[in-house]
Amino acid sequence: MQKKQATALLSIALCAPVFASGTTEDDALNLADATTESATIEASNWRIFTEATAGRTTVHQWGQPDRAEDTQRLSLDLLIDKKLSPELRAVLSDRLDLNHQSEALGQKTLNNLKEAYLSWQPQNDRVLDAGRINVRYGAATGYNPTDFFREGANRAITSFDPNAIRENRMGTAMLRGQTLWQGGALTAIVAPKVSDKPNNGDWSADFGSTNNRNRWLVSVSHQLADNFNPQLVLYGDQRQPVQMGLNLAMLVNDATVAHMEWSGGQQKTLLAQALPLSPAVAQDETFRNRLATGLTYTTTNKLSITGEYHYNGAAVDKAVWNALRTSSMLDYASYRELIEEQLDLTTRQAAFVRASWQDAFINRLDLTAVLRYNLDDHSKLSWLEARYRFDKSEIALQWLMASGNDSSDFGAMAQRRYIQALFRHYF
Repeated sequence: MQKKQATALLSIALCAPVFASGTTEDDALNLADATTESATIEASNWRIFTEATAGRTTVHQWGQPDRAEDTQRLSLDLLIDKKLSPELRAVLSDRLDLNHQSEALGQKTLNNLKEAYLSWQPQNDRVLDAGRINVRYGAATGYNPTDFFREGANRAITSFDPNAIRENRMGTAMLRGQTLWQGGALTAIVAPKVSDKPNNGDWSADFGSTNNRNRWLVSVSHQLADNFNPQLVLYGDQRQPVQMGLNLAMLVNDATVAHMEWSGGQQKTLLAQALPLSPAVAQDETFRNRLATGLTYTTTNKLSITGEYHYNGAAVDKAVWNALRTSSMLDYASYRELIEEQLDLTTRQAAFVRASWQDAFINRLDLTAVLRYNLDDHSKLSWLEARYRFDKSEIALQWLMASGNDSSDFGAMAQRRYIQALFRHYF
């Protein structure tokens, strides 16, 4: 069983970027031990669930004492994936969040159009998609340097599990073509400019966040060995020179998968992008690297542990970060706003650990733990979840703690701590 799970995990790590499925390592375990429930969901051409949360949050705002608040959220999540003909398929994915929270934590009403596109498959090895598509690239879990379409895609974050963050974001309006062959695939994407500026309206499709300039991407993968299937990515953006990317995953042994994700190219630093008019910040473009690498170990009892090292050559280093935090608050705020928009690393180096245990202690009880640690300012984010799955419902208890100096990476978060209960029901 252990070898079966590790092999399934490797296949997901290699194939998910090609098909932009966003499948996670938990899904790999589900594939290895498929249940009646998952088979039922796959057979349906629609999925809808409602989700309610209630909890207690410690809110942190600069210059003010921390305060505790009660928070509630009611969400409705819809997915329709229906064949209109043997060759044509329509996909619609939308999420509505109704929040009872202070303005410091975000908007109270927010509709998120995640996907809306048509897919035409005239042949088994040819696919053409058009519309808003959530394309998710990357072999890593906690940080994805090759996930080039992540910028501006998250209107709200309702979970700090990286898998949920990638799944619940907005897609990008694009035309995507795919050619498949035995052991490989070629994908080409054109994402045109649709709007100049973001639209924060409650019900806005907000194409100004995902399509505010012309972009393109080409990726190719081919299986070179039984356990080795590299993927190369080229990404074009009218704001900067072409960027390159590489995704690698390899089965080390029956229980361990090693992965490496890299991107690089000529570009400005993130500080220069945040402060384009500052005479004290160099605006030169040099070759900068981003990296996420690590291991995933899966035990025979469905416990999966991922450990990763993250590096961002475009972010500020420790010395600049310390200076920025103690100088101009306006410059500091502008830099953090850009980081949040691009979902990038705040400083050069970070560590990440995610552990998930399916059917922990008893059947249908899943435990998940996430730890993010900034290696430059030593702040950290911890998130825990216990979730029990019924036939059509789930209940969960979630806990979060962000620790560090008030101006550190995680210490400055608006949500310092929370504990909340969650109920989800599938229709």
